[in-house]
Amino acid sequence: MKRKLTIGTRGSALALWQANHIKDRLQEIGIESELKIIKTQGDIVQHLRLDKLEGKGFFTKELEEELLSSQIDLAVHSHKDLPTVNPPGLIIAAVSEREDPSELLIIRKEAFDITQKFSLKKNATVGTSSNRRKAQLLSFRSDLEFDDLRGNIQTRVQKLRDEKYDAIMLAKAGIGRVEMDLSEFHVEVISPIKIIPAPAQGVLAVQIRENDRELFEMLQPINDQSVQETIAVERKVLNLFDAGCHAPLGSYCRKHDGKYEVWTSVAEDNEEFPDRLFVRSASTEGLSEQIFNKFQKDRKLPSSVFITRDLDEKGYLARFLQKHNIEIEGRSLIKIFPIIKHLDSFILKHADWLFFGSKNAIEYFFQLEPFLMKKTKIAVLGQGSEQALRKYNRVADYSGDRAGLTVEEFAIEFAKIADGTKVVIPCAKESLGTIRDALSAETEVISIPVYETIQLEDVDKTNAQVLIFTSPSNVEAYFKEHLLDPGQKIISIGTSTGKKFEEMGIPYVMPFSPDEIGLSEAVFGLDI
Repeated sequence: MKRKLTIGTRGSALALWQANHIKDRLQEIGIESELKIIKTQGDIVQHLRLDKLEGKGFFTKELEEELLSSQIDLAVHSHKDLPTVNPPGLIIAAVSEREDPSELLIIRKEAFDITQKFSLKKNATVGTSSNRRKAQLLSFRSDLEFDDLRGNIQTRVQKLRDEKYDAIMLAKAGIGRVEMDLSEFHVEVISPIKIIPAPAQGVLAVQIRENDRELFEMLQPINDQSVQETIAVERKVLNLFDAGCHAPLGSYCRKHDGKYEVWTSVAEDNEEFPDRLFVRSASTEGLSEQIFNKFQKDRKLPSSVFITRDLDEKGYLARFLQKHNIEIEGRSLIKIFPIIKHLDSFILKHADWLFFGSKNAIEYFFQLEPFLMKKTKIAVLGQGSEQALRKYNRVADYSGDRAGLTVEEFAIEFAKIADGTKVVIPCAKESLGTIRDALSAETEVISIPVYETIQLEDVDKTNAQVLIFTSPSNVEAYFKEHLLDPGQKIISIGTSTGKKFEEMGIPYVMPFSPDEIGLSEAVFGLDI
Protein backbone atom coordinates (compact mmCIF):
# COMPACT_ATOMS: atom_id res chain seq x y z
CA MET A 1 0.00 0.00 0.00
CA LYS A 2 1.42 3.38 -1.03
CA ARG A 3 1.54 6.11 1.62
CA LYS A 4 2.96 9.60 1.55
CA LEU A 5 4.27 10.13 5.07
CA THR A 6 4.26 13.32 7.10
CA ILE A 7 7.44 13.79 9.15
CA GLY A 8 7.20 15.99 12.25
CA THR A 9 10.28 18.01 13.14
CA ARG A 10 11.47 21.06 15.03
CA GLY A 11 12.37 24.06 12.89
CA SER A 12 16.06 24.63 13.69
CA ALA A 13 18.67 24.13 10.98
CA LEU A 14 19.94 21.01 12.76
CA ALA A 15 16.46 19.54 13.25
CA LEU A 16 15.62 20.18 9.58
CA TRP A 17 18.86 18.51 8.49
CA GLN A 18 17.95 15.50 10.61
CA ALA A 19 14.40 15.30 9.24
CA ASN A 20 15.63 15.71 5.66
CA HIS A 21 18.21 12.98 6.26
CA ILE A 22 15.43 10.56 7.21
CA LYS A 23 13.33 11.83 4.30
CA ASP A 24 16.22 11.05 1.92
CA ARG A 25 16.70 7.60 3.45
CA LEU A 26 12.99 6.91 2.91
CA GLN A 27 13.25 8.14 -0.67
CA GLU A 28 16.05 5.59 -1.25
CA ILE A 29 13.66 2.77 -0.38
CA GLY A 30 10.80 4.23 -2.46
CA ILE A 31 8.78 5.97 0.27
CA GLU A 32 7.56 9.53 -0.35
CA SER A 33 7.36 11.97 2.59
CA GLU A 34 7.03 15.65 3.49
CA LEU A 35 8.02 17.73 6.52
CA LYS A 36 5.82 19.48 9.07
CA ILE A 37 7.55 21.95 11.40
CA ILE A 38 6.38 21.93 15.02
CA LYS A 39 7.52 24.28 17.81
CA THR A 40 8.39 22.70 21.16
CA GLN A 41 8.64 24.09 24.69
CA GLY A 42 12.42 23.94 24.41
CA ASP A 43 12.28 26.19 21.34
CA ILE A 44 9.94 28.73 22.94
CA VAL A 45 11.45 29.02 26.45
CA GLN A 46 14.97 30.35 25.94
CA HIS A 47 15.61 32.24 29.20
CA LEU A 48 15.74 29.26 31.58
CA ARG A 49 18.44 26.66 32.10
CA LEU A 50 17.44 23.32 30.60
CA ASP A 51 17.54 21.57 33.99
CA LYS A 52 15.13 24.19 35.40
CA LEU A 53 12.34 23.47 32.91
CA GLU A 54 9.42 21.44 34.21
CA GLY A 55 9.36 17.73 33.42
CA LYS A 56 11.21 15.78 30.74
CA GLY A 57 11.02 15.80 26.96
CA PHE A 58 10.71 19.54 26.42
CA PHE A 59 12.21 19.18 22.93
CA THR A 60 9.89 16.28 22.09
CA LYS A 61 6.49 16.58 23.83
CA GLU A 62 4.71 18.62 21.14
CA LEU A 63 5.92 16.30 18.37
CA GLU A 64 4.67 13.31 20.34
CA GLU A 65 1.26 14.94 20.85
CA GLU A 66 0.96 15.45 17.08
CA LEU A 67 1.84 11.79 16.57
CA LEU A 68 -0.76 10.59 19.04
CA SER A 69 -3.43 12.73 17.39
CA SER A 70 -2.43 11.40 13.94
CA GLN A 71 -1.46 14.86 12.65
CA ILE A 72 1.89 13.38 11.57
CA ASP A 73 3.02 9.82 10.75
CA LEU A 74 6.46 9.92 12.33
CA ALA A 75 8.68 12.26 14.31
CA VAL A 76 12.43 12.62 13.99
CA HIS A 77 14.36 13.38 17.17
CA SER A 78 17.93 13.62 18.40
CA HIS A 79 17.80 10.36 20.31
CA LYS A 80 19.62 11.86 23.30
CA ASP A 81 16.72 14.32 23.80
CA LEU A 82 14.16 11.55 24.29
CA PRO A 83 13.02 10.35 27.72
CA THR A 84 13.98 6.71 28.26
CA VAL A 85 10.33 5.64 28.43
CA ASN A 86 8.05 6.36 25.46
CA PRO A 87 4.63 7.87 26.11
CA PRO A 88 1.89 5.21 26.00
CA GLY A 89 1.02 4.46 22.38
CA LEU A 90 4.42 5.46 20.87
CA ILE A 91 7.55 3.48 20.00
CA ILE A 92 10.93 4.05 18.38
CA ALA A 93 10.65 2.21 15.07
CA ALA A 94 14.13 2.93 13.71
CA VAL A 95 17.44 4.54 14.59
CA SER A 96 20.04 6.03 12.26
CA GLU A 97 23.70 5.23 11.89
CA ARG A 98 25.77 6.86 14.63
CA GLU A 99 27.71 10.01 13.86
CA ASP A 100 30.93 10.61 15.82
CA PRO A 101 29.77 11.06 19.47
CA SER A 102 32.81 13.15 20.41
CA GLU A 103 32.51 16.61 21.96
CA LEU A 104 33.97 19.77 20.48
CA LEU A 105 35.50 22.45 22.68
CA ILE A 106 35.37 25.54 20.48
CA ILE A 107 37.85 28.15 21.73
CA ARG A 108 38.31 31.80 20.81
CA LYS A 109 41.86 32.34 19.59
CA GLU A 110 42.47 34.83 22.43
CA ALA A 111 41.69 32.09 24.98
CA PHE A 112 43.93 29.46 23.34
CA ASP A 113 46.82 28.18 25.49
CA ILE A 114 48.59 25.10 24.16
CA THR A 115 50.27 24.38 27.51
CA GLN A 116 46.93 23.78 29.26
CA LYS A 117 44.65 20.76 29.15
CA PHE A 118 42.32 21.02 26.10
CA SER A 119 44.35 24.12 24.97
CA LEU A 120 42.11 26.42 27.02
CA LYS A 121 43.65 29.21 29.12
CA LYS A 122 43.46 29.15 32.92
CA ASN A 123 40.26 30.38 34.58
CA ALA A 124 38.46 30.48 31.23
CA THR A 125 34.67 30.79 31.01
CA VAL A 126 32.95 27.94 29.16
CA GLY A 127 29.42 28.19 27.79
CA THR A 128 27.28 25.12 28.33
CA SER A 129 23.90 24.26 29.85
CA SER A 130 24.83 20.58 30.18
CA ASN A 131 25.39 19.38 33.72
CA ARG A 132 27.14 16.30 32.31
CA ARG A 133 29.66 18.37 30.39
CA LYS A 134 30.26 20.73 33.29
CA ALA A 135 30.89 17.95 35.83
CA GLN A 136 33.33 16.15 33.53
CA LEU A 137 35.18 19.29 32.42
CA LEU A 138 35.63 20.32 36.05
CA SER A 139 37.12 16.92 36.85
CA PHE A 140 39.92 17.72 34.39
CA ARG A 141 40.11 21.49 34.89
CA SER A 142 38.89 22.67 38.30
CA ASP A 143 39.88 26.27 37.45
CA LEU A 144 37.20 26.68 34.77
CA GLU A 145 34.13 28.90 35.15
CA PHE A 146 30.77 28.18 33.49
CA ASP A 147 27.86 30.22 32.10
CA ASP A 148 24.60 28.88 30.70
CA LEU A 149 24.34 28.61 26.92
CA ARG A 150 21.01 28.22 25.10
CA GLY A 151 19.79 28.50 21.54
CA ASN A 152 20.36 26.62 18.32
CA ILE A 153 23.87 25.84 17.09
CA GLN A 154 24.17 29.04 15.04
CA THR A 155 23.02 31.17 18.00
CA ARG A 156 25.48 29.49 20.36
CA VAL A 157 28.44 29.97 18.03
CA GLN A 158 27.45 33.61 17.47
CA LYS A 159 27.50 34.16 21.25
CA LEU A 160 31.08 32.89 21.23
CA ARG A 161 31.92 35.30 18.40
CA ASP A 162 30.40 38.08 20.51
CA GLU A 163 32.94 37.20 23.24
CA LYS A 164 30.34 36.22 25.83
CA TYR A 165 32.45 33.14 26.56
CA ASP A 166 36.07 32.04 26.12
CA ALA A 167 34.88 28.70 24.77
CA ILE A 168 31.73 26.66 24.26
CA MET A 169 31.19 22.91 24.11
CA LEU A 170 28.95 21.30 21.48
CA ALA A 171 28.41 17.81 20.07
CA LYS A 172 30.63 17.10 17.07
CA ALA A 173 27.74 15.36 15.28
CA GLY A 174 25.56 18.49 15.25
CA ILE A 175 28.34 20.74 13.95
CA GLY A 176 29.14 18.24 11.21
CA ARG A 177 25.54 17.93 10.12
CA VAL A 178 25.04 21.65 9.54
CA GLU A 179 28.57 21.97 8.06
CA MET A 180 29.39 25.01 10.16
CA ASP A 181 32.63 26.85 9.43
CA LEU A 182 34.67 27.10 12.64
CA SER A 183 37.96 28.16 11.05
CA GLU A 184 38.10 31.37 13.10
CA PHE A 185 38.32 29.33 16.32
CA HIS A 186 40.63 26.71 17.76
CA VAL A 187 38.69 23.45 17.98
CA GLU A 188 39.62 20.60 20.32
CA VAL A 189 38.00 17.25 19.50
CA ILE A 190 37.49 15.35 22.76
CA SER A 191 36.96 11.63 22.34
CA PRO A 192 33.92 9.90 23.86
CA ILE A 193 36.14 7.91 26.21
CA LYS A 194 37.53 11.11 27.73
CA ILE A 195 34.39 13.28 28.00
CA ILE A 196 31.71 10.58 28.03
CA PRO A 197 28.74 11.66 25.88
CA ALA A 198 25.03 11.66 26.61
CA PRO A 199 23.40 8.28 25.99
CA ALA A 200 22.62 7.91 22.26
CA GLN A 201 24.54 11.08 21.32
CA GLY A 202 24.99 11.26 17.54
CA VAL A 203 21.96 9.04 16.79
CA LEU A 204 18.58 9.96 15.28
CA ALA A 205 15.36 8.31 16.46
CA VAL A 206 12.29 7.75 14.29
CA GLN A 207 9.19 7.65 16.49
CA ILE A 208 5.79 6.31 15.36
CA ARG A 209 2.46 5.17 16.80
CA GLU A 210 2.75 1.73 18.36
CA ASN A 211 -0.28 0.39 16.49
CA ASP A 212 1.02 1.45 13.07
CA ARG A 213 2.53 -1.95 12.26
CA GLU A 214 2.55 -1.27 8.52
CA LEU A 215 4.79 1.76 9.00
CA PHE A 216 7.01 -0.13 11.45
CA GLU A 217 7.74 -2.74 8.79
CA MET A 218 8.27 -0.06 6.13
CA LEU A 219 10.95 1.58 8.29
CA GLN A 220 13.04 -1.50 9.06
CA PRO A 221 15.31 -1.15 5.99
CA ILE A 222 16.62 2.17 7.38
CA ASN A 223 17.00 0.87 10.96
CA ASP A 224 20.63 0.39 12.08
CA GLN A 225 20.39 -2.67 14.30
CA SER A 226 23.99 -2.54 15.53
CA VAL A 227 23.50 1.04 16.75
CA GLN A 228 20.15 0.08 18.25
CA GLU A 229 21.93 -2.63 20.25
CA THR A 230 24.68 -0.42 21.72
CA ILE A 231 22.56 2.63 22.55
CA ALA A 232 20.04 0.34 24.27
CA VAL A 233 22.77 -0.30 26.87
CA GLU A 234 23.38 3.42 27.32
CA ARG A 235 19.72 4.34 27.61
CA LYS A 236 19.01 1.48 30.01
CA VAL A 237 21.77 2.88 32.26
CA LEU A 238 20.04 6.26 32.10
CA ASN A 239 16.71 4.64 32.86
CA LEU A 240 18.05 2.71 35.86
CA PHE A 241 19.37 5.92 37.37
CA ASP A 242 15.98 7.52 36.62
CA ALA A 243 17.92 10.45 35.21
CA GLY A 244 16.73 12.90 32.58
CA CYS A 245 18.69 13.85 29.51
CA HIS A 246 20.23 16.80 31.40
CA ALA A 247 21.48 14.85 34.41
CA PRO A 248 25.26 14.77 34.98
CA LEU A 249 25.42 11.25 33.55
CA GLY A 250 27.30 10.08 30.48
CA SER A 251 27.32 6.59 29.00
CA TYR A 252 28.97 5.35 25.83
CA CYS A 253 28.88 1.79 24.46
CA ARG A 254 30.65 0.44 21.42
CA LYS A 255 31.19 -3.04 19.99
CA HIS A 256 34.88 -3.65 19.45
CA ASP A 257 36.57 -6.91 18.43
CA GLY A 258 33.42 -8.83 19.30
CA LYS A 259 33.14 -7.36 22.82
CA TYR A 260 30.92 -4.60 24.20
CA GLU A 261 32.92 -1.80 25.82
CA VAL A 262 31.08 0.71 28.00
CA TRP A 263 32.27 3.90 29.68
CA THR A 264 30.01 5.56 32.25
CA SER A 265 30.37 8.78 34.24
CA VAL A 266 28.00 9.70 37.07
CA ALA A 267 27.92 12.68 39.43
CA GLU A 268 25.37 13.82 42.02
CA ASP A 269 25.36 17.34 40.59
CA ASN A 270 27.29 19.44 38.11
CA GLU A 271 29.98 20.42 40.63
CA GLU A 272 30.70 16.99 42.14
CA PHE A 273 33.76 15.06 40.96
CA PRO A 274 32.19 12.27 38.87
CA ASP A 275 32.82 8.56 39.30
CA ARG A 276 33.81 6.70 36.15
CA LEU A 277 33.59 3.04 35.20
CA PHE A 278 34.82 0.99 32.25
CA VAL A 279 33.48 -2.51 31.62
CA ARG A 280 33.98 -5.02 28.83
CA SER A 281 31.52 -7.85 28.17
CA ALA A 282 30.82 -10.54 25.59
CA SER A 283 27.08 -9.83 25.80
CA THR A 284 24.70 -6.94 26.46
CA GLU A 285 22.50 -9.16 28.63
CA GLY A 286 22.46 -7.71 32.15
CA LEU A 287 25.21 -5.25 31.21
CA SER A 288 23.35 -2.06 32.15
CA GLU A 289 22.32 -3.59 35.47
CA GLN A 290 25.94 -4.56 36.14
CA ILE A 291 27.02 -0.97 35.55
CA PHE A 292 24.21 0.44 37.69
CA ASN A 293 25.11 -1.83 40.61
CA LYS A 294 28.72 -0.63 40.58
CA PHE A 295 27.51 2.91 41.34
CA GLN A 296 25.43 2.01 44.39
CA LYS A 297 26.36 3.99 47.49
CA ASP A 298 26.55 0.91 49.74
CA ARG A 299 29.13 -0.81 47.51
CA LYS A 300 32.47 -1.29 49.24
CA LEU A 301 35.47 0.43 47.64
CA PRO A 302 39.13 -0.16 48.56
CA SER A 303 40.25 1.54 51.78
CA SER A 304 43.83 2.07 50.58
CA VAL A 305 45.80 2.26 47.34
CA PHE A 306 49.57 2.05 46.74
CA ILE A 307 51.09 3.28 43.48
CA THR A 308 54.73 3.04 42.40
CA ARG A 309 55.20 6.72 41.66
CA ASP A 310 54.77 10.06 43.34
CA LEU A 311 51.20 11.29 43.05
CA ASP A 312 50.15 14.85 42.30
CA GLU A 313 47.65 15.78 45.03
CA LYS A 314 45.72 17.90 42.53
CA GLY A 315 45.79 15.26 39.79
CA TYR A 316 42.81 13.24 38.56
CA LEU A 317 43.61 10.02 40.41
CA ALA A 318 44.37 11.74 43.72
CA ARG A 319 41.12 13.73 43.56
CA PHE A 320 39.13 10.55 42.87
CA LEU A 321 40.75 8.72 45.79
CA GLN A 322 40.29 11.70 48.12
CA LYS A 323 36.59 11.90 47.23
CA HIS A 324 36.11 8.36 48.53
CA ASN A 325 38.46 8.77 51.52
CA ILE A 326 40.78 6.13 50.11
CA GLU A 327 44.20 6.28 51.72
CA ILE A 328 46.96 7.02 49.19
CA GLU A 329 50.55 5.79 49.31
CA GLY A 330 52.66 6.89 46.36
CA ARG A 331 56.38 6.12 46.09
CA SER A 332 58.56 5.06 43.22
CA LEU A 333 60.66 1.93 43.70
CA ILE A 334 63.18 3.04 41.11
CA LYS A 335 65.45 6.00 40.46
CA ILE A 336 65.65 7.60 37.02
CA PHE A 337 68.80 9.13 35.57
CA PRO A 338 69.51 10.87 32.25
CA ILE A 339 72.12 9.02 30.20
CA ILE A 340 72.96 11.39 27.33
CA LYS A 341 74.00 15.04 27.25
CA HIS A 342 73.24 15.91 23.65
CA LEU A 343 71.24 14.64 20.68
CA ASP A 344 72.46 13.80 17.18
CA SER A 345 71.06 16.66 15.10
CA PHE A 346 71.52 14.67 11.88
CA ILE A 347 69.17 11.95 13.12
CA LEU A 348 66.53 14.46 14.22
CA LYS A 349 66.84 16.44 10.99
CA HIS A 350 65.70 13.44 8.95
CA ALA A 351 63.06 12.13 11.36
CA ASP A 352 59.50 11.92 10.05
CA TRP A 353 58.05 10.86 13.41
CA LEU A 354 58.95 11.06 17.07
CA PHE A 355 57.21 8.51 19.27
CA PHE A 356 56.92 8.88 23.05
CA GLY A 357 55.58 6.10 25.24
CA SER A 358 55.98 7.84 28.59
CA LYS A 359 56.15 11.20 30.35
CA ASN A 360 59.73 10.45 31.39
CA ALA A 361 60.82 10.04 27.78
CA ILE A 362 59.32 13.44 26.94
CA GLU A 363 60.86 15.20 29.93
CA TYR A 364 64.39 13.87 29.39
CA PHE A 365 64.25 14.35 25.61
CA PHE A 366 63.13 17.99 25.71
CA GLN A 367 65.53 18.85 28.52
CA LEU A 368 68.21 18.35 25.85
CA GLU A 369 66.69 21.25 23.87
CA PRO A 370 66.34 19.35 20.58
CA PHE A 371 66.02 21.14 17.26
CA LEU A 372 63.08 19.63 15.39
CA MET A 373 62.12 20.17 11.78
CA LYS A 374 58.61 21.41 10.98
CA LYS A 375 57.95 18.22 9.01
CA THR A 376 58.58 16.03 12.08
CA LYS A 377 55.34 14.75 13.61
CA ILE A 378 54.87 13.50 17.15
CA ALA A 379 52.92 10.47 18.36
CA VAL A 380 52.19 9.71 22.01
CA LEU A 381 50.58 6.73 23.69
CA GLY A 382 48.42 8.13 26.47
CA GLN A 383 46.91 11.17 28.12
CA GLY A 384 49.83 11.60 30.55
CA SER A 385 52.30 11.81 27.69
CA GLU A 386 49.98 14.07 25.70
CA GLN A 387 49.76 16.53 28.60
CA ALA A 388 53.52 16.37 29.30
CA LEU A 389 54.14 17.35 25.68
CA ARG A 390 52.05 20.51 26.10
CA LYS A 391 54.57 21.82 28.63
CA TYR A 392 56.93 22.19 25.69
CA ASN A 393 54.38 24.04 23.56
CA ARG A 394 53.61 21.04 21.39
CA VAL A 395 50.51 18.99 20.67
CA ALA A 396 50.68 15.39 19.48
CA ASP A 397 49.83 14.79 15.84
CA TYR A 398 48.63 11.29 16.74
CA SER A 399 47.46 10.10 20.14
CA GLY A 400 46.26 6.70 21.28
CA ASP A 401 44.18 8.44 23.93
CA ARG A 402 42.29 10.53 21.38
CA ALA A 403 41.80 7.52 19.12
CA GLY A 404 40.42 5.42 21.99
CA LEU A 405 42.88 2.56 21.45
CA THR A 406 44.56 0.01 23.69
CA VAL A 407 48.37 -0.16 23.59
CA GLU A 408 48.30 -3.10 21.19
CA GLU A 409 45.76 -1.42 18.89
CA PHE A 410 47.74 1.81 18.97
CA ALA A 411 50.88 -0.09 17.90
CA ILE A 412 49.06 -1.60 14.92
CA GLU A 413 47.48 1.69 13.82
CA PHE A 414 50.66 3.72 14.27
CA ALA A 415 52.58 1.11 12.28
CA LYS A 416 50.21 1.75 9.36
CA ILE A 417 50.55 5.53 9.61
CA ALA A 418 54.35 5.46 9.93
CA ASP A 419 54.94 2.74 7.34
CA GLY A 420 57.98 3.50 5.19
CA THR A 421 59.02 6.58 7.21
CA LYS A 422 61.83 7.28 9.67
CA VAL A 423 60.68 6.96 13.30
CA VAL A 424 62.80 8.11 16.23
CA ILE A 425 61.86 6.68 19.64
CA PRO A 426 63.31 8.40 22.71
CA CYS A 427 62.94 5.83 25.48
CA ALA A 428 64.35 4.16 28.58
CA LYS A 429 67.50 2.07 28.35
CA GLU A 430 66.55 -1.57 27.72
CA SER A 431 62.96 -0.61 26.94
CA LEU A 432 60.89 -3.61 25.79
CA GLY A 433 59.60 -1.70 22.76
CA THR A 434 56.00 -2.82 22.13
CA ILE A 435 55.57 -0.03 19.55
CA ARG A 436 58.99 -0.53 17.99
CA ASP A 437 58.34 -4.23 17.44
CA ALA A 438 55.05 -3.50 15.67
CA LEU A 439 56.63 -1.24 13.01
CA SER A 440 57.14 -2.69 9.54
CA ALA A 441 60.44 -3.71 7.96
CA GLU A 442 60.03 -0.78 5.54
CA THR A 443 60.04 1.67 8.46
CA GLU A 444 63.43 2.92 9.62
CA VAL A 445 63.42 2.87 13.42
CA ILE A 446 66.00 4.58 15.61
CA SER A 447 65.73 4.15 19.38
CA ILE A 448 67.45 6.79 21.47
CA PRO A 449 67.76 5.79 25.16
CA VAL A 450 67.53 9.11 27.03
CA TYR A 451 67.21 7.76 30.57
CA GLU A 452 67.75 4.62 32.61
CA THR A 453 66.11 3.18 35.69
CA ILE A 454 67.85 1.71 38.73
CA GLN A 455 65.92 -0.33 41.25
CA LEU A 456 66.00 0.76 44.88
CA GLU A 457 67.28 -1.60 47.53
CA ASP A 458 65.41 -2.47 50.75
CA VAL A 459 61.97 -1.61 49.38
CA ASP A 460 59.35 -1.41 52.15
CA LYS A 461 56.29 -3.61 51.99
CA THR A 462 52.83 -2.05 51.66
CA ASN A 463 49.64 -3.18 53.38
CA ALA A 464 47.38 -1.33 50.91
CA GLN A 465 44.42 -3.25 49.51
CA VAL A 466 45.23 -2.26 45.92
CA LEU A 467 48.72 -2.09 44.43
CA ILE A 468 49.25 -0.18 41.18
CA PHE A 469 52.47 -0.88 39.28
CA THR A 470 53.63 1.56 36.64
CA SER A 471 56.56 -0.31 35.06
CA PRO A 472 58.30 -3.71 34.92
CA SER A 473 61.22 -2.28 36.92
CA ASN A 474 58.90 -1.37 39.79
CA VAL A 475 57.43 -4.89 39.73
CA GLU A 476 60.90 -6.43 39.94
CA ALA A 477 61.97 -4.08 42.74
CA TYR A 478 58.93 -4.88 44.90
CA PHE A 479 58.67 -8.64 44.39
CA LYS A 480 62.40 -9.17 44.86
CA GLU A 481 61.69 -9.23 48.61
CA HIS A 482 57.90 -9.30 49.09
CA LEU A 483 54.86 -11.42 48.32
CA LEU A 484 51.24 -10.37 47.97
CA ASP A 485 49.10 -10.54 51.08
CA PRO A 486 45.78 -12.43 50.84
CA GLY A 487 43.14 -10.11 49.38
CA GLN A 488 45.57 -7.60 47.87
CA LYS A 489 44.74 -6.78 44.25
CA ILE A 490 46.99 -5.66 41.41
CA ILE A 491 46.43 -3.03 38.73
CA SER A 492 49.04 -2.99 35.98
CA ILE A 493 49.88 -0.11 33.65
CA GLY A 494 51.13 -1.23 30.26
CA THR A 495 51.54 -4.51 28.43
CA SER A 496 55.16 -5.04 29.46
CA THR A 497 54.25 -4.56 33.13
CA GLY A 498 51.40 -7.03 32.75
CA LYS A 499 53.76 -9.61 31.25
CA LYS A 500 55.81 -9.52 34.45
CA PHE A 501 52.76 -10.53 36.45
CA GLU A 502 51.89 -13.25 33.95
CA GLU A 503 55.41 -14.67 34.37
CA MET A 504 54.84 -14.76 38.14
CA GLY A 505 51.33 -16.19 37.83
CA ILE A 506 49.79 -13.19 39.60
CA PRO A 507 46.33 -12.05 38.42
CA TYR A 508 45.97 -8.37 37.60
CA VAL A 509 43.60 -5.79 36.15
CA MET A 510 44.66 -3.75 33.11
CA PRO A 511 43.02 -0.30 32.77
CA PHE A 512 41.70 0.54 29.33
CA SER A 513 43.91 3.64 29.14
CA PRO A 514 47.39 3.86 30.75
CA ASP A 515 46.69 7.14 32.54
CA GLU A 516 45.05 8.49 35.68
CA ILE A 517 41.54 8.31 34.20
CA GLY A 518 42.05 4.64 33.36
CA LEU A 519 43.44 3.98 36.84
CA SER A 520 40.45 5.70 38.47
CA GLU A 521 38.07 3.59 36.39
CA ALA A 522 39.98 0.42 37.32
CA VAL A 523 39.99 1.17 41.06
CA PHE A 524 36.28 2.07 41.02
CA GLY A 525 35.46 -1.15 39.18
CA LEU A 526 37.23 -3.51 41.62
CA ASP A 527 35.16 -5.83 43.78
CA ILE A 528 36.61 -5.81 47.29
